[in-house]
Amino acid sequence: LVGKKGISYFKFTKRNIASQRIDIGDRPTLEHAAELVKPLMERFSKGDLDAVDVVFAKFNSAVSTPPTTLRILPITPPDKRRSGGQEAKAAVNYILKPSAEEILQELLPLYVQNQMYRALVETAAAEHGARRTAMKNATDAGQDMLTILQRTFNRARQAQITQELAEIVGGAEALKG
Repeated sequence: LVGKKGISYFKFTKRNIASQRIDIGDRPTLEHAAELVKPLMERFSKGDLDAVDVVFAKFNSAVSTPPTTLRILPITPPDKRRSGGQEAKAAVNYILKPSAEEILQELLPLYVQNQMYRALVETAAAEHGARRTAMKNATDAGQDMLTILQRTFNRARQAQITQELAEIVGGAEALKG
């Protein structure tokens, strides 16, 4: 579990938190992703976990960051995901050197690490977008308040000047009369 908000939510709902991190900040790195993924992959390999899903804020735009769930383990082929769960068939048989198993052993950790990194980066981007939007809204509200106060001040000053002019004219009329 990464981040203060997620940790506080799971503590509030009294759920068990196996692991938590709050030190990643707003600039996640591949090293952060590797540190997060390593124990998950070990537990998945041992059979302690059936699946590993990552829930994160997907960055669509500064105002659209829907929560998204991404299954990073077990990996399902993209064709199988698109075809509604039907078995994907390779169009061509390739001869692989080293073997497909060796290639998978080498690439699987990198793939899982990059998927975690993607989730961390998109969440950081979503947070930056939300902060930027909040700051813009606060600035706009401050500008509106400043405009209202400036107008109120100008009206009060105008009323004071008008009253002083009326007193001067009234005093001059009294001296004439």
